[in-house]
Amino acid sequence: MSADVSTNVTVRGSDDVTARETAAEGQDGAAAVGPDRTVAVVGTGTMGQGIAQVALVAGHPVRLYDSAPGRAAEAVAALTARLDRLVEKGRLDAAAREAAVGRLHAAEDPAELADAALVIEAIVEDLAVKQRLFADLEKIVGDDAVLATNTSSLSVTAIAGGLRLPGRFVGLHFFNPAPLLPLVEVVSGFATDPDVATRAYETVKGWGKTPVRCADTPGFIVNRVARPFYAEALRVFEEGAADPATIDAALRECGGFRMGPFELTDLIGQDVNEAVTRSVWESFYQDPKFTPSLAQRRLVESGRLGRKSGHGWFSYAEGAERPEPRTEAPAEAPKRIVVEGDLGPAEPLVALFEEAGIAVRRKKGDGNIVLPGGGLLMLADGESSFEFFPEEIVYFDLALDYARASRMVLSTGRRTVPETLAEAVGLFQALGKQVSVIGDVPGMIVARTVAMLADLAADAVDRGVATAEDVDTAMRLGVNYPAGPLEWAEKLGPRRVCDLLRALHERYPTGRYGPSQAVARRCAEADEEDSR
Repeated sequence: MSADVSTNVTVRGSDDVTARETAAEGQDGAAAVGPDRTVAVVGTGTMGQGIAQVALVAGHPVRLYDSAPGRAAEAVAALTARLDRLVEKGRLDAAAREAAVGRLHAAEDPAELADAALVIEAIVEDLAVKQRLFADLEKIVGDDAVLATNTSSLSVTAIAGGLRLPGRFVGLHFFNPAPLLPLVEVVSGFATDPDVATRAYETVKGWGKTPVRCADTPGFIVNRVARPFYAEALRVFEEGAADPATIDAALRECGGFRMGPFELTDLIGQDVNEAVTRSVWESFYQDPKFTPSLAQRRLVESGRLGRKSGHGWFSYAEGAERPEPRTEAPAEAPKRIVVEGDLGPAEPLVALFEEAGIAVRRKKGDGNIVLPGGGLLMLADGESSFEFFPEEIVYFDLALDYARASRMVLSTGRRTVPETLAEAVGLFQALGKQVSVIGDVPGMIVARTVAMLADLAADAVDRGVATAEDVDTAMRLGVNYPAGPLEWAEKLGPRRVCDLLRALHERYPTGRYGPSQAVARRCAEADEEDSR
C-alpha cells in the first residue's frame, strides 16, 4: 500500500466505470487478462478492497481472501455497500450493480483461488510473510496465472526469490484510494518475464488506470523521486530559515504544489512518511541524497504523528487555530526598476511589472533587477546573499507560473537595509501577490526542491528505472505534482538546474546536492548545442 505519497492528490479517475466493455478498451490483443477470467485479491484492508472494486467494475469475477476468519465476508459486505452508494450517486446503474455483486465472492480457503488468472496481494509489508503467501499460492493456482504484489517498499525480486516460476511474478503498485487514483506502477523484478509485465500493464490499462513501467528499485518511481519534496522543506526548517506554515505556503502558492510537505506528512502520518524515507535511504546504502530528517525523527519519537494522533507539525485539536504563513505588511512599490539582461525563468515578471504601471528600463547584464535604492533582486541560484559585498542582495524564489502565483518568497542577508527589502516587497505586492520573507538559505525553498526532484528523476531515467515520460507521468498522477520534474527541468534549462545543484553542493559538501551524472551530462550536451 502506498500510504506515503498518494494523498497529495486531487481526486480524479473512474469510480464510475460500470461496463464490462471498459475492461477491453485499450487492450493489446490477448495480452491482458480477459474480463471473463477470475481476479483474486489476498488481503481485505482498505487497499485490498479498493483493488477488488477496480477489477470488479471492470467486469471480472473477483474472489477475496483473508487469512483472518470472517474478514473476506466482511469485505464483500463493505464492497457491496460501496456499490450501493455508487448507485445512489448515479455513477452505477442498478443492473450493473446486481451483476457486479453476482461476480463477487468471499473465499474462506486459499484453494478457492485455484482458477484465478491474476492474484494480487495487499497484505502486511513483511518480506517473510509475503514470501510464504506466494509459495503457498504457487501450489494452488495454474502455472499460467500471474502473481502480483502491491508492495510499496519491499523488493519485488526478493518476494519472488523462492518461487518455482519467478518469471510470472510482478509488482502492481496501486495508490490509495485505488478506485479513484489513476496511477499504477508496474514493477518488473529481476526475474520477471517481459510478457508477464506486458500482460499486467495491459490488464490495468484496460481497467481504466494509467500504468507506468519501472524496474525493481527502492521506492520504484514515485516514492524514490518524491523524497526531496519532504527532505528540502525539512532542511530549510532545520536551518531556521522558515517555519512549517510559511514553507507549505511557498510550495503551494509559489511552486504550484497541491499541498505543502508539512501538512501532507501530517495527513500521511509522520511515522509512515519517516519510515518510507528511512527505508529508501537504507536500501540505497545510506546515500546522502536520501538522508532522513532528525527533526522528523524527533516528531515521531514524541508521538506527534499528525492528524491521526491529533498533533504533528500542526495541532488538530478541536478549536485549534492553524498557524498562518509569515506575510509582510503592505509596502510602497517602486515607481521604476532596471532589468539587467534576461531573467531566465523569471522573464515573465517583466511584463507583469509593466502591466502594474512600473517603469522598466532594460540594459545588458547578468539577469538581475536593480531596485531604485541600488539593491539587486536576483532569482534563487543556490548562493547566499551574505556572500555578496558590498552589494545589497534580495533573492526571490522560483515559481511554476509567475503570473498565477499568489505568493512570492524573498530572502535577504543581514547587510541588506530595511529600505531595500521594502522596495522588493512592494514590487511584488504591486502585482497583487502576498510576500513572505525567509532567512538567507541557499536555493531558498521552491528552487532547491525542484532542482533535487529533477536530479533524482534524471538519475532514475539514466539508470533504467523508467522512461522519462513514465517518470513525469508517475509524479503528476501519483502525487499530483504541477508538472513532471523532467518537464520542469527542461523548461528551466539543464544549465540552470546543474548550476543550482553545484552551488548548493559547494555550500553543503556532503554529496547530497552534487549533480548526478545524468544532470551533468545533460548540461554538457546543452553547452555543446549552444556552442554550435
